[in-house]
Amino acid sequence: MQDRQEQISQVVVTAGQMRDIEKRIFAAGMPVVALMEKVAGLIARRIPEISLNTPLLRGSRVGILVGPGHNGGDALVVARELYFRGCEIWIYSPFSKLKELTSQHLQYAQSLGIPIHQTIEQLPDSDLLIDGLFGFGLERNLTDPIASVINQLNELSIPIYSIDLPSGLHTDTGEVLGTAIRATHTFCLGLWKLAFFQDRALEYLGKAELIDFDIPLADVEAVLQDVPKIKRITRAKALATLPLPRPVVTHKYKEGHLLLICGSRRYAGGAILTGLGARASGVGMLSIAVPESLKSLLVSHLPEALIVGCPETESGAIAQLKLPEKTDLSSFNAIACGPGLTRDATPIVQEVIKSDRPLLLDADGLNILAQMGAIATLKKRQAVTVLTPHTGEFERLFPDVADAKHDRVKAVQEAAAQSEAVVLLKGARTAIANPQGAVWIVPESTPALARGGSGDVLTGLLGGLLAQAATKQIPLEDIVATAAWWHSQAGIIAAQERTELGVDAFTLTQYLMKALI
Repeated sequence: MQDRQEQISQVVVTAGQMRDIEKRIFAAGMPVVALMEKVAGLIARRIPEISLNTPLLRGSRVGILVGPGHNGGDALVVARELYFRGCEIWIYSPFSKLKELTSQHLQYAQSLGIPIHQTIEQLPDSDLLIDGLFGFGLERNLTDPIASVINQLNELSIPIYSIDLPSGLHTDTGEVLGTAIRATHTFCLGLWKLAFFQDRALEYLGKAELIDFDIPLADVEAVLQDVPKIKRITRAKALATLPLPRPVVTHKYKEGHLLLICGSRRYAGGAILTGLGARASGVGMLSIAVPESLKSLLVSHLPEALIVGCPETESGAIAQLKLPEKTDLSSFNAIACGPGLTRDATPIVQEVIKSDRPLLLDADGLNILAQMGAIATLKKRQAVTVLTPHTGEFERLFPDVADAKHDRVKAVQEAAAQSEAVVLLKGARTAIANPQGAVWIVPESTPALARGGSGDVLTGLLGGLLAQAATKQIPLEDIVATAAWWHSQAGIIAAQERTELGVDAFTLTQYLMKALI
């Protein structure tokens, strides 16, 4: 059972895929009415458990917003259950035409004496609102009078719990269709929908949780088997992907050798933070190539690393890679390049791109790649490449790809397919795609990570894991997703202890180990 729950918790679907899965369930004999009762019963039991700030007690006033479809039916069953538990219920139902099952539930609510209102002016004060106006699959913009009603409801300073999706959000892109409910809490039904991982939807979702109503895995797999999978990276999956435990008999070179190429006289801190991130990964050997003038500084912060001082330009950038005798780029299991380099290090980036090693590019590595022509350049590589852009870098790398701000999942899929690289698009919900279209999404993060240097930490951490993965045959995109999850979790834990203002990049490195405990 636990294995099924873990698998279900990873799945992310589009509106079309969810419809197909539900069709299979109903075709197999599950009555719609039975499923509605089950789903609404789970929600009705869950609401009192999470209403801690506004305890849901006998006599609590609960407003139910009822739409024309089965989402409205779900809300009406919740209304009935809370009514029988002693809550004072009222219903807002402004639509003249309802689906048959929804209409039946409304008729029964009326028979119980629950008041039903058709205009917002009639609505009484409430302790809590339950949003069942529109569920998944909405594609048209909301217009008046319902749009005006939603705007007025959003101005109320009371909790709003949405069923499946806040009314007014596009299920796949998270786009606000004219206007949308700003939920305090959203109950996502059955399987996670794409909107929950689109950055622009997050301010409307509130705290989100999955209501698992026991969809058979066979039905999920039957619908998704021929399309690239979109999944959430969970704690269980991330920990299972880490190169742990280590064999009893091993040595440092079996645990990966990473080469970091980073830093300049102007951005010495970037090299330090990248190195500290790599240290936390547990990589067996760490070499760091920096301008000669930074060598002693790096040694003082990372005494266990092999610091390679390189000739530098007049501006203080690396002018030439000068590796130890009998060492070349093929000596390493992975290379990570970019933080703090400046664009004066263009020849260095060009050199590592030509190597046959797994390569991670970030920061100035990405900016230089964009100048070279990312897609044409990367298609010439024989080894795997990982790119870790934020939105601005992504747009420079892939100017012809769909707007990442509109649909980041689609955008990252297109970029990975065109470049034949694994692309990690940073954001409040980081998305990772491989060239075949499979996607991992990091389901939670913190704005505490919106600090200079936090991306450098991720580069080092991911680089170290890539070097280890190369010796252990772990799927590349799994490792990339695991590093992003690990980085986010460290930020979340640090913010909980130090507030969102107290998580600078150096502090973040000190919380990486805590995220695994």
